[in-house]
Amino acid sequence: MVALTDRVQQRRLTIEKSEIASETTAIRSLDWDRDRFDIEFGLKNGTTYNSFIIRGEKIALVDTSHEKFRQLYLDTLTGEIDPTTIDYIVISHTEPDHSGLVKDVLNLAPQATIVGAKVAIQFLENLIHQPFKNIQVKNGDKLDLGNGHILEFVSAPNLHWPDTIFTYDSKTQILFTCDAFGMHYCSDKTFDENLSDIEADYHFYYECLMGPNARSVLGAMKRMADLGEITTIATGHGPLLRHNLLELTGRYKKWSQEQTKAETTVAVFYYSDYGYSDRLSQAIAHGITKTGVAVEMMDLKAAEPQEARELAQNAAGIVIAAPPVSDTNAEAIIGTILASANNKQTFGLLESGGGDDLSVYPLRNKFKELGLKEAFPAILIKETPHNPTYQLCDEAGTDLGQWLTRDKAVKQMKSLDSDLDKALGRLSGGLYIITAQKGEVNSAMLASWVAQASFQPMGLSIAVAKDRAIEALMHVGDKFVLNVLAEDNYQALMKHFLKRFAPGADRFAGIKTQPANNGCPILTDAVAYLECEVQSRMELSDHHIVYATVDTGRVSNPDALPAVHHRKVGNHY
Repeated sequence: MVALTDRVQQRRLTIEKSEIASETTAIRSLDWDRDRFDIEFGLKNGTTYNSFIIRGEKIALVDTSHEKFRQLYLDTLTGEIDPTTIDYIVISHTEPDHSGLVKDVLNLAPQATIVGAKVAIQFLENLIHQPFKNIQVKNGDKLDLGNGHILEFVSAPNLHWPDTIFTYDSKTQILFTCDAFGMHYCSDKTFDENLSDIEADYHFYYECLMGPNARSVLGAMKRMADLGEITTIATGHGPLLRHNLLELTGRYKKWSQEQTKAETTVAVFYYSDYGYSDRLSQAIAHGITKTGVAVEMMDLKAAEPQEARELAQNAAGIVIAAPPVSDTNAEAIIGTILASANNKQTFGLLESGGGDDLSVYPLRNKFKELGLKEAFPAILIKETPHNPTYQLCDEAGTDLGQWLTRDKAVKQMKSLDSDLDKALGRLSGGLYIITAQKGEVNSAMLASWVAQASFQPMGLSIAVAKDRAIEALMHVGDKFVLNVLAEDNYQALMKHFLKRFAPGADRFAGIKTQPANNGCPILTDAVAYLECEVQSRMELSDHHIVYATVDTGRVSNPDALPAVHHRKVGNHY
C-alpha cells in the first residue's frame, strides 16, 4: 500500500491495488478521514474511490478517481500499466469523484476511446474541454475486449446521476456499479468480509443517496436480472461485494420496494453538474423520504417534456432547483411543469448557487397564482454549502413531507380509540429534552420515550421518530445530552421545544445553555443532565431505537422531582 499525507488538512490518503479476478485489477483510493460526503455529513469511516483495469486483448479502465489523489493515482496507474496500451475508458458516470482525473488519463493515453451513456459524453465535453474519441452506449450494448472479456452495459439513470451505467464482464462475472450498492466505508479490506462492520454504513448510504431514487433502483435491478450470474459487485465507494452479495442486494430491493409503496410522491427537479443543485436537491429528497413520502428525481438538463409532464401531474409535491438562465431547454421543461401543476399540490424552490441561476421569485409567483401551497421558504445559496446548509435542506424536505401527510396523521390519531389503544396510553414516561451538536449543526427534541437499558456499562434507550431533525445527529458514535425536566419547571421549555421551527432555525435562541464536556448544549434550567454517546440503533417502522452509554451526569437541583408525562391514548405523543 502506498501512502500520502495531505499536509493542508492532515488527512490520510492511501492507495490499495489488488487482483480481484482473472486479468482484473482494482485501484482503490482510500480517503481515511473524510467526514462529509454530499449530504452525509456524519461519516465515521471515511470513504474510497474505486477504479478498475480489465485486461483482455484490449484493455479497459473503468472509472478514475478524485482529483485530490491526482499524483498518487496516476503514479499507481502508470506503475501497473503502460497508459498508451489503454484502449477504452469506461465512464460509469461523470460525477467528479469518479471522473475527476479523466482529462489527466487522456493526456497520458490520447489513443483511448471514452465509453459512456449519451448524457455522460455530453457532460464530459463540458468537463474536459478537448476533443476525444467516444462510443455512446445504451442498455444491452456490448464491447468485446477479447480473451472472453465481453462487457455488457446496463442503463441505470439516477443512481445517482442521470448518466449512470453499470458494466458487466461475462468472463469474471463482475458487475461494476459505481455509486449503486456502495457505501462510504474505508478499510484495508477489499471485500465485504464482515457484514456487521459495514451494514450500518451501507444502510445510511442507501437512505441518503439511493432511497430518493427507489424506483430507479428497482428498474436497474430488473435489468441486472437479464445478465448472467453475478459473483462480485465492484462498487465505486467502499468494499466490493462478494461474501454477502445476495444479502446486501436483497436489502436494496426490499428497501426500494418499501419506498415505492408510499401513497404519496414528490417530484424533485434538479440540474446536474451546476452549482450545488444535485447535492442540495438530494438533501431535500432525503428529508422528504424520512416522512414516508416517496421521491422521484429528474434532471432538468436531460429531461424529456413528456416525462416531466407525467411526473409533475402525478406528484403531490414539486421541488425545483433553478437551472442556469442560459439553458433554454431546461426553462422550457419548467414551463411544462407549470402547465401540469394543480392547486392540490405543494411546492418548494431552491437557487443552487451556480452564479447564473434562473430566479425563483417569478417562478414562486406563478406557482402561487396556480393555487399551490408553498411548503418552505425559497432556499437561496450564495456561497459554498456547509453542514448547516445541508441540514436546512433536509429539514425543508421534512417540512414538505409532513405537510403532505398531515391529514393521514390526524386520521390515524382519530381512528385508533380502542381499549388496547387506551391501555397502551397508560404507559407513562418522563419529559426530557435531547440536545445534540456536531460541528456547526445543532438540534434538540422533546422526548418522553426514554428508559434506562443497562447497568454495565450505564446505558439508556431513546425512541426517535424518523422525521425528527435531530435523528441525523444520533448515529453510532454521535454524542448528545439528555436533559431531565423538573416537575415544577418544565412548561416553558416544553412549549419552546414543541413549537414548529423553520428549516435551519436555531433551536436554542433565547434559551439558557452551557456546554457539556462532549460539546453539546446543557439546558441550564434542567433538573439533571446526562452526557451520552450512541452505541447502536435499531430501525422500526416509524422510529429508531437508539442505545447510548452514559459518560457523565449531574443533578443540579437535588430537591426537585422529574416531570412525568401521562397520555390518554397510545397512538400519538
